[in-house]
This record gives sequence, structure tokens and C-alpha cells, in this order.
Amino acid sequence: MADRFLAHATAIAFVCLVAGNASVAGQHAAKTAKAGATRIDICHGFGCHFTSGLDLGTADGRRFSRIMAAGASSPKAERAAVSRAVRYYEDRAAGVIGIHDQPKSIASQHHRRGQMDCVDESTNTRSLLLYLERRGLLKHHTVDRNVTRGFLLDGRYPHATAVLRDRSGTKWAIDSWYEPAGGPPDIRPLSEWLKRGVMGVR
Repeated sequence: MADRFLAHATAIAFVCLVAGNASVAGQHAAKTAKAGATRIDICHGFGCHFTSGLDLGTADGRRFSRIMAAGASSPKAERAAVSRAVRYYEDRAAGVIGIHDQPKSIASQHHRRGQMDCVDESTNTRSLLLYLERRGLLKHHTVDRNVTRGFLLDGRYPHATAVLRDRSGTKWAIDSWYEPAGGPPDIRPLSEWLKRGVMGVR
């Protein structure tokens, strides 16, 4: 009985936590749009409670250029390159913070350094995408505003993602929340992403 009560209480705390954090996603996304070309503030601790400065130097710039050059042939290839860029970027961020983020959001990790909810993840991913865009490394996409889905009553937790738009106007979710730091983000059409997440299903 105690175990069931604890699980229920944890679930409620998680729902409230994510709902509150999702409401500030736009605020932090706007903040990252002003970030410099080489210094990126990495959000962590849930809801961007902490920030750690990640300096992307010349070697990083060359690495990103090589990664993105491999995807220059088509929008599909570029999205695959973005996935590799996100993985490299998250490994670099974890090195600065000193802790590797665990997958998804666990309520007990709230306000713990290095752990990230979907607000942190989507904000950080958008920061990277803006960095790539400013350096002219996105040939087939532009960076769009972050998007959220779910409002509890529809059976889904509020959840945020970074977004790219291709030249045809199709928007793509770049969702790095489901994997641990350095794992591949989920990349799928935003229209499909918006329909998913019922009862926490990926």
C-alpha cells in the first residue's frame, strides 16, 4: 500500500512539475535566441533552474562543419546530420556540467544539477540549431519556435520540442528528451509529433 501511495504521489508531483515547466518554454526559447555565436547557456535542473556556459571554440566549429557537410545533399540527409550534431553537442554540454543527464524526467531529479526536463532539452536543442543556422550550416532548414503538446485532460503530459522548418514549409520536431545525454533525438514531422505522447507513450 505504501509503495502504491508513493508511486501515486510521485506521479502527481511529476505532472505538476512538467505542467509548470512547459508554461515557461517560450520564455527560455526567446532568451536563447539572443545567445552569442560561441557561448551557449546550457539549461539544466528542470525549467532552466541552472545554466552553465558552454564555449564552442574553433575546434567545435570545425567539427560541426564536418558533421553538417555530410548532410548537405538533401533535407533528409541534413536532418540526419542534425541528429549527429545534437549528440556531439550534448556530450560537450555534459562535459561542462560534469554530469550526464538521464533519459526523460524523473520528479526526484527536480533542481538537481545536470538533470534535464523537456524545457531544458528543447531550449538547449534550439540553442544548438540557432548556432548552426548563424554559421550557415543549415542549407535545407530554418529554426522555428519551440512547440508544446498535451494539457493533461487529453491524457498527455505537457511536453516541449525544438522545431526545424524545411523549404517546403514542413515542420520537424527535434526532440532530445527521451534519450540520455548524447543519445539520438527523435526527429519526425511536427504534425505527427503533436499526435503522440498519450499516456506517456513515446
